[in-house]
Amino acid sequence: MKRRNTESTNEIYNILKDSKSALSQDMIQERISANIDRATIYRILNRFYEDKLVHKIVGDNGKQYFSFCVTCEGKKQKQNHFYFRCTECGKMECLEIDVEISLPKGYKPKDFNGVISGICADCAKKE
Repeated sequence: MKRRNTESTNEIYNILKDSKSALSQDMIQERISANIDRATIYRILNRFYEDKLVHKIVGDNGKQYFSFCVTCEGKKQKQNHFYFRCTECGKMECLEIDVEISLPKGYKPKDFNGVISGICADCAKKE
């Protein structure tokens, strides 16, 4: 399906593309220059996810985060990743590790994502 390319869509796309970590809707709204309502931001983010342009991660805090993945650059986003959420600074980042999932006989995994929470390397240096 052909998607309309709007100014709002472009701005949110660029915010995600320029970010080094996954962003929640609140984080994106703080960075937007235009007056875009919350529902529109979520609609755009979920459209990006449906089109496999970004990852959607549900954090251990219940928030949804969205990001481009550095290991998927230039191709459709693979959803099978683990992420790390820093409990100090709130940064959510993709872990560049391969993970294999072993399921009981008869089960066939399609997609998965997981979140590990703790203190990131930057915050650990500050302690």
